Amino acid sequence: MKVLIVDDSGEVRERIKMLLSEVEKVEMIGEAENVQQAIEHIRQQGPDVVILDIRMPGGNGIDVLREIEKKDRVPIVIMLTNYPYPQYRKKCMDAGADFFFDKSREFEKVVEVLSGDMKRTNCNLQTSS
Repeated sequence: MKVLIVDDSGEVRERIKMLLSEVEKVEMIGEAENVQQAIEHIRQQGPDVVILDIRMPGGNGIDVLREIEKKDRVPIVIMLTNYPYPQYRKKCMDAGADFFFDKSREFEKVVEVLSGDMKRTNCNLQTSS
């Protein structure tokens, strides 16, 4: 499973890479820190999964999500954000996100998704309190 990480924080990207390094069958194919890089990587590398932040330079993750949805082969999209507000969650889910997690409380859920412990059918559940 080819994974692309899109987050403007190098620290967050490193933390995700460290967590996912222990998940079988996960191959990190790249990382992006802004919208333009994200769209380029998605077009060129065709990831199976995109881990995507909402706020970043050059636009936002919702812009990237809308661009992803235009592709013939759409990857699984995991929104991982410090802005877990209901209005952002709704916008992301409406734009095609499969999962929406709060960075401060649900970071490990990314591992659960990629290790197969959490199925796509859970994508419409509200984030935990």
